[in-house]
Amino acid sequence: MTLPTQQDGLSDADIGLADGRQSSAALAIQRGVTRLLAQFNIACLPEVALPNHRRADLMALTDKGEIWIIEIKSGLADFQADDKWPDYLPYCDRFYFAVAPDFPTDVLPENSGLIFADSYGAEIMRDNKQEKLAAARRNLLLRRMARIGGFRWARLMEKSGKN
Repeated sequence: MTLPTQQDGLSDADIGLADGRQSSAALAIQRGVTRLLAQFNIACLPEVALPNHRRADLMALTDKGEIWIIEIKSGLADFQADDKWPDYLPYCDRFYFAVAPDFPTDVLPENSGLIFADSYGAEIMRDNKQEKLAAARRNLLLRRMARIGGFRWARLMEKSGKN
C-alpha cells in the first residue's frame, strides 16, 4: 500500500483535518475547543466516524481514558437542521455542544454539556456526564481513535514531503 504524496495534491480533507463541509464559523469553534482541550491534556481528533456510521465533529480522549464527543454548531439553523446528535450519546462518557458565545443556548438540551468557543479559545460553561461506556465499546473506540490518528499522521508526513 502506498500513501499519496505531496505531488498527488493531498489536501487537508485527505488527511482528515477538514472535509470541506465545515463553515468558517464551525472551524473557528473547532480551533478554540481544540486549544482548550490541549490545555487540559485532552487529545482530540476531528471528524471521527463512529460504528453507527455517524461522524463526530470532535472526539476527545482524556488522560483517564474518558471519551468525549463535541458537536459543533455554527448557528441556530445548523442546530435546527440536525436531529442526529442523540446518536452520539452511546459512544461517549461526556457530550458537549460547542457554540459561539452569541448562540441562543436556551434551545440546547439542558442535559448536554456546553462549551462557548471562538478561534482563540473556549470555556466549558456546563459539564455533562453520560452513562459510563461498557469496556468493549470503550476498547473499540480507543482502537478506532488510535488507528485514525496514526493514519492521519502518516498522511500528514506524506503531505509534508519530509522523511
